[in-house]
Amino acid sequence: MKIFDAAIKMSERFTKKWEKPREKDNYFIRNLKDSVKPPKPLKPRMDYAIKRLTVQISRLDKTADRFNKKDKLLFKRIVDAYGQHDSSRANIYASELAEVRKMEKLVMNSKLALDQVLLRLETVSEFGDIVSTLGPAIGVLRTVGAGISGVLPEAANELGDIGNMLSGFMFDVGQSSGLNINFDSVNEDASKILSEAATVAEQKINANLPNLPIDLPGALRKESTN
Repeated sequence: MKIFDAAIKMSERFTKKWEKPREKDNYFIRNLKDSVKPPKPLKPRMDYAIKRLTVQISRLDKTADRFNKKDKLLFKRIVDAYGQHDSSRANIYASELAEVRKMEKLVMNSKLALDQVLLRLETVSEFGDIVSTLGPAIGVLRTVGAGISGVLPEAANELGDIGNMLSGFMFDVGQSSGLNINFDSVNEDASKILSEAATVAEQKINANLPNLPIDLPGALRKESTN
């Protein structure tokens, strides 16, 4: 019964933190709350983080689309140059295509990882879910932000801000619940999300990339597919 009563109390604390507190008429209590400046309700903060993350995912999606269009254009130029027996020009295009495909994979990988984070944040509804979800989410946001900083610095900065917001969110949850965070588990979950996203990104891009002609010189083929 003691364990059950403790669980009920924890749930009640979470409900008060999650939803907007009701106004009380007691003047003393109202002034006491103002003096200690309690953290804002959790749910609106989570909703705001989700909204900001959705914007960044859309930005990555558009960037991936631009890379894909450039990929197809360069591929066509490689084939045309090769058809004209201009191996020097084909080599230049192949080198450029290799860089575009690296960026394309990076952006797709990042988008898929953020998709997983977004899905988890949207389905958070219980106290334990928040603690187990926010840690890996913050780790993924920081890793993705560092990875795309050279391609999309503004998006990287925004992801950093979202990560900081979720860190504060998790701190407030930990304070109100008294739950300890297993950081080994957090890092493992974050690595799993990133690994799964990388695998799916590789499969998707390879399935959509056009194949170079079979008789294209090996050096060009290798350079444009790495």
